[in-house]
Amino acid sequence: MQPQTDAIQIAVLAFDGMSPFHLWVPTTVFGRIYESDGRYKVTICAEQAGPIMTSDGMILSVPHGFDRVDNLGQGDMVIVPTWPNIDQQPSPALITCLQAAHDRGAILVGLCLGAFVLAEAGLLAGKRATTHWAYADAFAKRYPDIACEPDQLYADEGDVVTSAGVAAGLDCCLYLMRKQIGVEAANRTARNLVVSPHRAGGQAQYIERPVPKDLGESRVADVMVRIRNNLKEPHSIDKAAAHARMSRRTFTRHFANQTGTSFTRWLLSERLALSQLLLETTSLSMESVAYEAGFGSTMSLRHHFRQAFGLPPGAWRKQFKGTA
Repeated sequence: MQPQTDAIQIAVLAFDGMSPFHLWVPTTVFGRIYESDGRYKVTICAEQAGPIMTSDGMILSVPHGFDRVDNLGQGDMVIVPTWPNIDQQPSPALITCLQAAHDRGAILVGLCLGAFVLAEAGLLAGKRATTHWAYADAFAKRYPDIACEPDQLYADEGDVVTSAGVAAGLDCCLYLMRKQIGVEAANRTARNLVVSPHRAGGQAQYIERPVPKDLGESRVADVMVRIRNNLKEPHSIDKAAAHARMSRRTFTRHFANQTGTSFTRWLLSERLALSQLLLETTSLSMESVAYEAGFGSTMSLRHHFRQAFGLPPGAWRKQFKGTA
């Protein structure tokens, strides 16, 4: 396997008062050369090269200023990994840097409270976005022209991507890796980081609420494992509830509590994830992929696949098979 010569350039922006964890997330996901085979080149940039102090008092030496971002263009990425305070205004230099990169065709990514920075730069107007659930109401009130989706782990608008809080940045970065260089590379990265390669559901499952771990939730988990291991079979919420020995209503409530999404949406995400893997790693016909993933027909596979990923399954296979 030969490394890809046209690496995607990524600039991760650093600043005083940021959490080291938020800086670690994108630099680790995209900087793991073994998993991505050198298809990303990550650079850390600050407004000016030199030392910054993190939120816990660590001094980090940042090698590049914003002038390094000037080299990024079509298909590259600029990541704002967080922001120290939603009431802290981004500097004019930061706003200009982001707007210029966007104008050159770079993808702008705002992780956690980084969504506030992209909003201040005017890059989210008329688009969907998400941010940390605890700040979603403030975001929606401050930016009424942005469709805030507080239950989502990430929101992809093509040229601008935002994520929910803290660890959801991992989900977002792995999602971008799946989209750009394939599910197998993203899965390898996730395995090495010992995290889930794809979490179904949204951040609603993490909002503080009195939902005890109980027998009902363990039954739901057992059903999820059973279905995931037999996706080719037809599954319905009534059958799933019966396997969990619950009424449909009780099962629906427990499932939403545990996953933050509906049974139907979770099942579709699992079928799509399996179809991606089969397209990238096997030579199965499109009919066989549709069968193994439980779509029933190639027409259904193509419809849902294009709706989710913006590409028909044949184009996905051509783009990613043999490159992961």
